[in-house]
Amino acid sequence: MFLKMLNYLYGYVTITLPEEYLEKFINMATTRGIYLWGIANAFGNRVALNVRLRDVQPLRHIARMTRCRFHIVARSGLPFFIGRLRRRQALLGGALFFVIMLYALSSFIWVIDITGNRLISEAKIAGVARQAGLYRGVPKWSVDTAELEKSIMQQVNGLAWVGVTVDGTRLEIKVVEKVLPPDNGAQLVDIVAQKDGLIKEILVLSGHPLVQEGDTVTGGQVLISAAIPPLKIEEEDKNNADAVEKDEHQLPVQYVHARGIVRARIWYDGYDEVKLKEQVKRPTGQEITKLCMKIGCKEIILMGPRQVPYAHYVKHTDVKRLPTWRNINVPVEFITVKYIEQKIYNNILSRAEARRLAGNQTMDKLRLQIPDNAKILKTQLREVKTVSEEPIVRVRVTVETLEEIGLEKPHRSDGGGNGIVDGKDGSPSNGNQNNT
Repeated sequence: MFLKMLNYLYGYVTITLPEEYLEKFINMATTRGIYLWGIANAFGNRVALNVRLRDVQPLRHIARMTRCRFHIVARSGLPFFIGRLRRRQALLGGALFFVIMLYALSSFIWVIDITGNRLISEAKIAGVARQAGLYRGVPKWSVDTAELEKSIMQQVNGLAWVGVTVDGTRLEIKVVEKVLPPDNGAQLVDIVAQKDGLIKEILVLSGHPLVQEGDTVTGGQVLISAAIPPLKIEEEDKNNADAVEKDEHQLPVQYVHARGIVRARIWYDGYDEVKLKEQVKRPTGQEITKLCMKIGCKEIILMGPRQVPYAHYVKHTDVKRLPTWRNINVPVEFITVKYIEQKIYNNILSRAEARRLAGNQTMDKLRLQIPDNAKILKTQLREVKTVSEEPIVRVRVTVETLEEIGLEKPHRSDGGGNGIVDGKDGSPSNGNQNNT
């Protein structure tokens, strides 16, 4: 590897000479310290070999002494490359201009990344950074990272730490948000129902239950109230209380942070239909790509066909624009369009296959509505029959689940503790529950 690099730096040529003079030629060159390598058959009865550029002139004397002639067929190495560049001054100037422009463009910030934010929006942090003088195309030497960190910390609430780092043409703003302390239970909240259901199990940790097992509830109804009413006086205690005035010894209503677990049976209903015969499109594996450059309203095709050779196809378009610099928007776009050929097939299904396919599609839709921690108790699939025979299979799927429906909401002093949430009556009601 080292010899190859050394030969490239010194420059070398490939020569050819008659095969009958090869042995004598090599012996005389070796005795004079001339290094030859890459000996191979060339064409006819001639042999090709490589020699360094500085050894070509001594080889001419050896050729005269051996009465043979050699021909230079190739020139390689750095000296010849520099010589070609001298003859192509436009190419050399273009390469030099490219290097200068690349260095100049690398002195600006072109990419701004904001990481670490979850609750605070990225647009808010970017807006504060722009007010501090940070934008795409700003010179790197004009960005004061310490001052930028200070500005973001002062103007964006909820941040515990801000770090700004510059890596090449990329500037990264790392933020760490403040972690609020957990709820200590001082706030009064009710446990309300997230959705309609039939109560299966209720466990009250604190608060007053307004429903019991077997009750049907609706979304928004209070299940466990933060207001605990006074205990009812027993019948035998009422006789002793007759001597006491009614306004005295009345126990006040107690308020707590309602806590508990409420599980209910929830029903989800879905519907789907599948045709027994329909035309579907499938990719054939053939695709072509077209690259265009759009300047203003004019589009120039750089690569790819002008007309799409497929009768049916799917098109995917990717548009890349030049970044704005100092609020200057360059109207140049590079558009890459990929055309994927599609072929039309007639898909024919039996009623059993269509029923199974429609059921799977309906279940996929229902799974998006069912929480991950829900337990599926029962799944019922039935086909919807019509009076006349149709080439369509219709199915309806009902899924019964057991899930936690309790949700904390702030207690309302205007009646929320008595089962009224957001103006809705939270008293238990009877009846079956369906959730579609």
